[in-house]
Amino acid sequence: MKTVTTAALLYLCLCATVAVSDDSDTETALTAAPGDVALLPCYTAGNVTPSLTTWLKDGEEVIRGGDPSSAATPASPAAQRLTVLRDGSLNIMKVIRGDEGTYLCSSTLPGNNTFHARVLLQVASSPEIASMSIGPATALSNGTLIVYQGATVFFNCSGYSYPSQRLIWGFYGASFTNMSLIGTLGSWLDYRIEDIQPSAQGDYRCSAHNTVSHQTVDNSSQLLVYYAPDRHPECMWTPAQDPSHIHFNCTWFGAYPTPTLLLGEDRGEQGARRKEHIYATQVTDSLSVTLNRSLLSAGQTVWCMGQHLTLAPGKEKSCSLTLKLPYPEGQPIATALEGTSITLTCSESVSMPPARTTWRRGLQQENIVPGSKYVLSEEGPVLKLTILNISKDDEGVYFCRSENTLNVTELEVYLTVKTSSTYTGVIIGIFIAALIVGSTAIIAKTIFSNRHRICLGGGFGQVEDRGDVLDLVESDDEQIFQDAVPRLPPITNGNHTTLVQIHRIPSSDHEDASGDTSPHKQEDTVQKEEPVELVTF
Repeated sequence: MKTVTTAALLYLCLCATVAVSDDSDTETALTAAPGDVALLPCYTAGNVTPSLTTWLKDGEEVIRGGDPSSAATPASPAAQRLTVLRDGSLNIMKVIRGDEGTYLCSSTLPGNNTFHARVLLQVASSPEIASMSIGPATALSNGTLIVYQGATVFFNCSGYSYPSQRLIWGFYGASFTNMSLIGTLGSWLDYRIEDIQPSAQGDYRCSAHNTVSHQTVDNSSQLLVYYAPDRHPECMWTPAQDPSHIHFNCTWFGAYPTPTLLLGEDRGEQGARRKEHIYATQVTDSLSVTLNRSLLSAGQTVWCMGQHLTLAPGKEKSCSLTLKLPYPEGQPIATALEGTSITLTCSESVSMPPARTTWRRGLQQENIVPGSKYVLSEEGPVLKLTILNISKDDEGVYFCRSENTLNVTELEVYLTVKTSSTYTGVIIGIFIAALIVGSTAIIAKTIFSNRHRICLGGGFGQVEDRGDVLDLVESDDEQIFQDAVPRLPPITNGNHTTLVQIHRIPSSDHEDASGDTSPHKQEDTVQKEEPVELVTF
């Protein structure tokens, strides 16, 4: 039944004949596949039955048929598949390769009219399927293929059709609706992509096109390119309304398919990350966990790990944050002159999570509200408090208060306010002190530069240089002796000898208890002279 239907379709759709008389010709071209029934038309102009029909192929007779009352007789045993029908048409059963060619029909009509027809038969075997392979790749359950970014992927397309075919690799992706990658005539087509990128993700189609029948067979497959970013996830803190809580956020964008993020902590046990310390695990590129103060401690490390199909075990990407207590820094003492302005500074940049820093006043730590008196400003980690038009009421303690989820740390700054009179006294005191120091330095310099005069002149000890005479004064509890000693002539060796006479002089310490200082008392004083020879070498 299928054969008859095929023959009918070929006859109706591909045959074209023109009825003419007296040596007129028609030409028809048709295509048949191996195994089909081919019907080659001859005279179809009317109901006239040819009395004799002869079929030639490539100039050689293949079969001849007579009137309808006589059976058509094949011209040779090799043409048993050939039959001349009543109207002169040639029926070929089970077309095979080699049946293709140019057939010539010659029909003799009543009245000795001759009709000629030409039929071009093409035998074409279209590919029933086009085979394709893509690899190395991993097939999912639905048949989709996956490869990893950066890999080298080989594509192969094959098919078979007779007499010839054209193979084409086509691509249908997000960036292109239809693109022909490569094509060639033949039965085998290879294509290769080195360092494959996400832009190469899409549908790949292998097409086999028969150049004779113009029939095309396609086979396609979806190819996905998995990739993960080279960068590590980003860990960050987000403050919560309650200062005893903190949001730990982890993001890792740019991976396909969506990665798996794990949030946990490392308690410093030789760097081992134990499963029981994992807070959350989720297939997402952004994960957030809220932690309270009871779960955190200084020195603790909170980390985020990104897992992906493209990353081998041990090659996961991660980020971490180590918790640190706040530590505000600044000058603990400040002094200002009444009526001026002063700026107190405090910086805090080491805390983790980042601390919230504020200025407060007094032992009760009252909040400072910006206004005409106070101006608050920030420059990075530095928080400034400017106090305008300072008065004695502004004197006191100020607190730079830094608080994060771990703890609260305060820097105490004491402000002293001085009046203008105090500063005047201080300036005068400094001037007097400088004057005294300067005068002392000048006096000391003068004494040092005249030290020989002071020591040997008429200064200390009353030592006088009287030429070659040296006066020595000896004192004891009773008398003081003093006298002049003349110079002795020099001796032969060039040295000098000095004779010193010591006179005992009455001392005032031995006066009468009655205080009598009359000449009679002085005359009673016994004077003794003892020559002393001083030899100078």
